[in-house]
Formats: sequence, structure tokens, C-alpha cells
Amino acid sequence: MPETILLAFLFAKIKGYKIKLLFKSWTIYPVIIFEIIYLIGQVTIFSGNYEFIEFITSLKIFYLCTYLLLVFKYELYISSIIGAIFVLLGGVLNNIAIKANEGFMPVYPTLSYLTGYIKPEAFDLVKDIHILGNSQTKLKILTDFIDLGYSVLSIGDVFIRVFVFIIIYNSIKKISKLATKEEKHVKINSI
Repeated sequence: MPETILLAFLFAKIKGYKIKLLFKSWTIYPVIIFEIIYLIGQVTIFSGNYEFIEFITSLKIFYLCTYLLLVFKYELYISSIIGAIFVLLGGVLNNIAIKANEGFMPVYPTLSYLTGYIKPEAFDLVKDIHILGNSQTKLKILTDFIDLGYSVLSIGDVFIRVFVFIIIYNSIKKISKLATKEEKHVKINSI
């Protein structure tokens, strides 16, 4: 989800918030560690090694839980509830697509073929719920068709990433507002 985090950084920067303050707390570093693990997984997939996929898939729940550190540290309870609604909605949409397609999630790679992230034979090598989409696919709009070149997402996956965006953005916003308040307090006390 590095693009989601970068998008949250960009949006926060446009709004005038101080991104670097986020890195002064230890609570962002578990997220970064999981992003590095995810990046390593992407590199292994690009190199044709698909054994790491199962490991990465099993870490998704732990990865999302690392965001709870930010929620508790910066008291982002309302933001986390809104984000959790998006996660639930995304999960439901993914489950609908999987059930409609007999327990599989059809994938429609386009850009990923060009980047080399996905090779046609990969679907035969990797034994998970993903299959190559075809004319028999039901509810195509809910399947994995949003191709980023290093990942193919469904609408449900995008909704799940909204949680990440909300938590990162609101953490930066909260930290920036607290820092601004402290700066004003120091200026007032120094007068």
C-alpha cells in the first residue's frame, strides 16, 4: 500500500501539514517495517518467485493492526471507525466477487503484463484464490481489474486502502495541529 501512504503524504502536504513530525514517534515504524516486507515480496514476485505470496497474505491482518498504534497514540477513534467501515465494505465486496466466482477472485492484468509483475503461467504456479479472469467471470466490476503495474486491485481493495489513507492523513493532521498549538503557547509564554 505504499501508493496509499504516499497519497496521504501528498494530500497532507498540500493542506500545509508537517509530514516529518510523523517520523518523530515510534508508532509509524511498525507500519514502515511492514511496508518494507511488502516491498521485498513485490521484488520476489517480479523475479518470478511466488513462494513469498502466501507469507505476505498471512501478514495482512497484522499489517492493518499496526495502524491501531497510530489510532491510539493520536486518539483517532472517529477516523478509525470511518476507516473500519471502509474495510468492512471492501471485504464484503471482495467476498461477493469470490462467492459469485465459485471461491476464486478473477484478475484482469494489463499493465502488470508489461511491467513483468504477472506472467500468464503465474496463475498455474500460485495456488491461491486468484485466477485469470475470462468471459465466464461474474460481477467483473468487483474483481481485480485496477492494475497498478505491481499489483492488481478490486474496488473492495481500494475501499480497504481508504482506511490506511484516513489514518495516515489524520495522524499527520493531528500532529501538525498539536505542534502549531505548542509553538503558539511557547510564543505567548515568551512575551
